Amino acid sequence: MTALADPIDRIVAGNRVFAQKTSEANPNAFLDLTKGQWPEILWVGCADSRIPETTVCDSLPGDIFVHRNIANCVHPDDVSAASVVEYAVTHLGVKKVVVCGHTKCGGAIASLSDADLGTTLNTWLHPVRELRRKHKVELEKLPDNDARAVRVAELNVHQAIDVLKQHPAVRKAASERGLTLHGMIYDLGKGQLRVLEEIVGRKGHGLWSPG
Repeated sequence: MTALADPIDRIVAGNRVFAQKTSEANPNAFLDLTKGQWPEILWVGCADSRIPETTVCDSLPGDIFVHRNIANCVHPDDVSAASVVEYAVTHLGVKKVVVCGHTKCGGAIASLSDADLGTTLNTWLHPVRELRRKHKVELEKLPDNDARAVRVAELNVHQAIDVLKQHPAVRKAASERGLTLHGMIYDLGKGQLRVLEEIVGRKGHGLWSPG
């Protein structure tokens, strides 16, 4: 595809290429998508442009239901996230919920200090900055800010899952049909996912079971 200067022109032209390649590989691909969606996974991830979940997981449209925001936060009073969770869990019947943070996360890095980012971002990242304060001693022992930001990202994933565990739809689905929650960190420099283990309770496979 010829390089185009205007970013809108680029994405429209890119879409044409995507549609053509997809149709050539599977003539029924788009027709099948019009019949409905049956994703098995709800992915709660960061809005960072470098981590498109469908691409990095080598998946296809329709495979993953998605909610993304700054630093993959899940706040108890976030109606947007809660509505996505309710729809995915109750109406689509996803089997797994994944919360994925990542290395070099701008939100995690910004949460290492209390620098003024503007009213909206200051409010949004306040819970992540509170995590930094809560784990100050642990974080100070790490060698540099890169390591601290990764640890903050991990703690933020744990916190997000703690919030999700209290969502009524999640609790009901976990009890009635075995829905599970999983925490991951995407290593931007390696292109690989790392599954987190639960801090307490059952270990392995990054699985949290709402109690």
